[in-house]
Amino acid sequence: MLMAAEKGDITTIIGGIAPDWGPFGNLGNEARVMIEVVMAVAILLCLGIAIWGAAKQRIGATALRDTFSAEQGKGLIIAGLTGVFIIGSLGTLFTIVYGMAV
Repeated sequence: MLMAAEKGDITTIIGGIAPDWGPFGNLGNEARVMIEVVMAVAILLCLGIAIWGAAKQRIGATALRDTFSAEQGKGLIIAGLTGVFIIGSLGTLFTIVYGMAV
């Protein structure tokens, strides 16, 4: 009887799926940490914009009856959440594009 997976462990399976930083694979550890910190700050900034937009929409729609402020809040929410999605998926996008080019 032949077993499908005799040797190895879960890291051999996951290691084939996990991104390898694509074109940034040769960067040093410090450079990777700096890229991660910049991306984390950008995500936090985008989340702050979305929260500010939610507050602006809520205050404009109920307390002040200001429709312009409510519409502006909707725009800020959409912009903030879109930024979070784009920044969060940059690593995957870079890896896919780099992998297709190679």
